Amino acid sequence: MKKIYHLSTCDTCKRILKELQPLDGVVLQDIKTEAMTTEQLEQMHKLAGSYEALFSKRARLYKEMGLKEKQPSEAELKDLILEHYTFLKRPVIIVNDQIFVGNSKKVVEAAKDALHN
Repeated sequence: MKKIYHLSTCDTCKRILKELQPLDGVVLQDIKTEAMTTEQLEQMHKLAGSYEALFSKRARLYKEMGLKEKQPSEAELKDLILEHYTFLKRPVIIVNDQIFVGNSKKVVEAAKDALHN
């Protein structure tokens, strides 16, 4: 399975999707228009090892909700990601049993290699 969870309104996601071309056989899911299911998030968690690895601390809501001071638990992080797509660190790229989370150059290059090899 090849799948990319992204946000179509995010310039960084757009740039990365362009960089990953061609995307033959890759399922794209815009998490703003097609909400993630609990099962999808649990699959990501299984591959990533923790909800913290999937959680974006750069989200505006993170600061607005004062979550930095609260240090949410894994269960709370899961609920927050399911509650609002902005808390998912993006893009999340799944290639078979590998997961690539975020937009660092290293992660994007590794995902590109996995997608095209």
